[in-house]
Amino acid sequence: MSRNRLAAIALAVSGVLFLLYPALRPWADETTAAGALHSMGSPWWVATHLFAMIGFILVPLALFRVDKTAAVIMWIGAGLTLPYYGAEDFALNTLARKVKDGQSLDLLDLSDSIRFHPAAVATFFVGLLLLGIGAVWAAVSVWRGSVLPKLSALLFGAGFALFIPQFFTGEAVRIGHGVLMLAGCVWLAAALWRTPDPA
Repeated sequence: MSRNRLAAIALAVSGVLFLLYPALRPWADETTAAGALHSMGSPWWVATHLFAMIGFILVPLALFRVDKTAAVIMWIGAGLTLPYYGAEDFALNTLARKVKDGQSLDLLDLSDSIRFHPAAVATFFVGLLLLGIGAVWAAVSVWRGSVLPKLSALLFGAGFALFIPQFFTGEAVRIGHGVLMLAGCVWLAAALWRTPDPA
């Protein structure tokens, strides 16, 4: 199989994973103890956050077939983003399960301590910012190039550029953002699939 087609598969799979992340994530009011316990204590919390993490790994790999600079920027962004996702995924789920089992913990206080740790928030923000910059760089590279259709990376760039703002919205908008991520990744994947590898 050609490298472009392997990259296309990686992009398409990441698009599906970025949709499943908000679509299957357990939703509740996480500012309340009961809501946080419901969301964070669910096995779907772990699975859906893993979906996003795998997507963040696959995208930079695929972008090496589109633009190497964009791939490197996104790889650094993914590297800075993944520790936060890991802490939120595994640590918050573990805390929630302990509270469900009757151990005396203040889930809201502990989860806020994990989520809003200054170093964690800073690396998460910079990582997501770099992911957005890398995706926009890829979209501009595709637009200026002559190999892929000019518009094929437009939604891809928009999806990653909107990754930070979508965290400040509700369930419906976040699921809509997942649809945008799916559309952007699949559109770019389809363009790559149809493009023969250079000689």
